[in-house]
Amino acid sequence: MKIAILGTRGVPNNHGGFEQFAEFFSKYLADKDHEVYVYNSHDHPYQEKVWKGVNIVHKYDPEYKIGTAGQFIYDFNCILDCRKEKFDIILQLGYTSSSIWSFLFPKKSIIVTNMDGLEWKRSKYSTLVRKFLKFAEKLAAKYSDYLISDSIGIQEHLLSTYNKESEFIAYGADVFINPNEKTLSKYQVSKENYSMLIARMEPENNIETILDGIHNSKQQYPCLVIGKINNFGAYLEEKYKEDSRIRFLGGIYNMDDLNNLRFFSRYYFHGHSVGGTNPSLLEAMASNALIIANDNVFNRSILKNEALYFNIAEDVKFIIDEDQYFENKSKFCDDNKNKIFNTYNWNIINSQYENYIINVLNRNQKDSK
Repeated sequence: MKIAILGTRGVPNNHGGFEQFAEFFSKYLADKDHEVYVYNSHDHPYQEKVWKGVNIVHKYDPEYKIGTAGQFIYDFNCILDCRKEKFDIILQLGYTSSSIWSFLFPKKSIIVTNMDGLEWKRSKYSTLVRKFLKFAEKLAAKYSDYLISDSIGIQEHLLSTYNKESEFIAYGADVFINPNEKTLSKYQVSKENYSMLIARMEPENNIETILDGIHNSKQQYPCLVIGKINNFGAYLEEKYKEDSRIRFLGGIYNMDDLNNLRFFSRYYFHGHSVGGTNPSLLEAMASNALIIANDNVFNRSILKNEALYFNIAEDVKFIIDEDQYFENKSKFCDDNKNKIFNTYNWNIINSQYENYIINVLNRNQKDSK
């Protein structure tokens, strides 16, 4: 099978969720002797033409010059290049800046799109941008040959909104197995005497709701807030600057540090309310964290009964003030780690993707005869 992977800044991962998936999946396919091509931004730190058996195609990406608009040009360049190759499958990760070029995809390739989350619901975008994102979602749903949803919520949305079936394949994670308590001294915290959250500083991640609950609580242990500080993050820093318990650490990209912080935390807050299977949620589950999550279909479909849930700041305050739920940590965490082992681990996810894509390819070859 000859397959191209589009829609990321490239591999090896130097950015985020889809890049991480592209890294794991492309290597998995190459190890299985498939012919794999991943499209990389021209300025990606990795500049070789082959990475661990994966062919790398660098294409010009002006995002560094003109911001988000550059992603549209980058996707355009990648899709044009696809037309020169005879790919059996083109796996498109996301649709935000690529679906407007759907008419340019080569007709003989099968287009499989991972539909990502409900991007048009993100409050950081203007009304006009959100309307465009809704339109882009519609284009992707219409012009892709097959769709993949990484959560049951997204699957239900695509069916009810566009009457389009999609294959549910979740995201992956690896269980953290080598905790080192010495890491905590770097962050001036001690075992099970701090709470934390990791998120982009965006309103829909409910960070302000969580921090309001902590600010109004009587608990004295610190809360570590991890995420790159943007305009909204600066607003939050200013709002809680008098509360010494709330510590903004900015972005932390050392995965071993993050895993250890999650592992030894008392409570881990996950406020994400938009999107599918969130990578940071699976990473928290894999790192032995006792999770307090925003109460929505995306989080509940994964965590089920092995978490605590909040809707408003008063819920957060009540949970940490009562502090009676900490006794559930061992059972909840063991059950969530079992989910990673049995459902969300990378080997299973990669195998599900490969099997689905091969079945799609075989089905189309059979129909064309």
